[in-house]
Amino acid sequence: MTNTHTKTASEKRRQTSLGITLLATGLLIYLLFGISTESEQLTTFGLNLAGTQAMPIGDLIVPAQATVYLMSAIAAFVGAYQLARGVRSSGALLGIVAFTFVVAFLTWAAAGKSFNLTGMLTSSLVRATPIALAALCGVISERSAVINIGIEGIMLIAAQVAVVTATLSQNLYVGLILAILIGGAVAAFHAYLVIRFKVDQIVSGVAINIIGAGVTSFISSRFLQKATNTLNNSGTFPIISIPGLSKIPILGPVLFENNLVVYLTLLLVVVMHIMLFHTPWGLRTRAVGEHPKAADTLGVNVYLVRYVNVIIGGMIAGLGGAYFTIGSVGRFDEIMTAGKGFIGLAAMIFGKWNPIGAFSSSLIFGFADSLQVKLQILRVPIPSEFLLMAPYIVTMIILTGVVGRAIPPAADGQPYEK
Repeated sequence: MTNTHTKTASEKRRQTSLGITLLATGLLIYLLFGISTESEQLTTFGLNLAGTQAMPIGDLIVPAQATVYLMSAIAAFVGAYQLARGVRSSGALLGIVAFTFVVAFLTWAAAGKSFNLTGMLTSSLVRATPIALAALCGVISERSAVINIGIEGIMLIAAQVAVVTATLSQNLYVGLILAILIGGAVAAFHAYLVIRFKVDQIVSGVAINIIGAGVTSFISSRFLQKATNTLNNSGTFPIISIPGLSKIPILGPVLFENNLVVYLTLLLVVVMHIMLFHTPWGLRTRAVGEHPKAADTLGVNVYLVRYVNVIIGGMIAGLGGAYFTIGSVGRFDEIMTAGKGFIGLAAMIFGKWNPIGAFSSSLIFGFADSLQVKLQILRVPIPSEFLLMAPYIVTMIILTGVVGRAIPPAADGQPYEK
């Protein structure tokens, strides 16, 4: 059957750029990792994690140089095919680029050594959790056309509220609930400013970040550091193992042996995706984000939808703030969110304002964060700071349109006049 699809100039350019990217990846893998790997070296990927309930299985042992060459060949072959014939799924091609490069890099880095792959995957999910929650906050807000860049400030405030209230009440669930509520309250204030008074949404978000950082730092230095045991020592949620599922090799420790906040994050991704794309509420939300005047004409209360979505987003960010204290270390430190709120916004854009896409993007950031820690243990001769650059470089590639434009909701950031 004849292919009647005529490629546009932009599609041809994208086909060429992706093909060249894959070919360049194959060449880089060969030059950077293949030549410097000795032929007799083996790489051991550990698949068992100590202290878990997963059934033990044998480690994965591969010839280092041959594996690196195989990854180089796969990238080059797919690149040549892309240049010759073209593959319309740019996301799949990007996945091949990432997979071949990461596998080759890990094989080279751990050549002659042992690298616990399951441990790194587990760490990646844990480190991705606050980023994913920040990204989900952004998704739910911007789907209703309200930009909220104050996620960092909301998370800081919620983190401090969580640890203080949990310490005072000796109950982690009290801290969790109040963190979620304070997140919703701060977001409601942001919504009131930008919807009722039409304050610039960026300015309002920046103000929340500045206030959040300043207030929490003052309270921390003035009170928490002087009364650590009575105000700043909450403990953390225990690890919960799901019976049966936690015994699955690899997947068990990664997905089914986590604390409450991680499970809530996974649940939120699924629920939000269903709500946004398979319910009347989600249809109204997307309509308000794309064409609020048309939605208003059909009887949708644009203001109410925006208020509700922004407040829900704030509550999700509050949960993300609680992760940093009662879900992770059990205490509050100044500016402990370390920019995760802003990274979450990047993950939201990377994921194209889709809950599943945003979560997947967050995993990339979590993987990079976990990877640079693990490679320090292996004493790889590469500064760890360079590894932290990788997800940001990928994000820049995404935003430049190599794998398709990241298009926000049409009315995003625009105040609505009834």
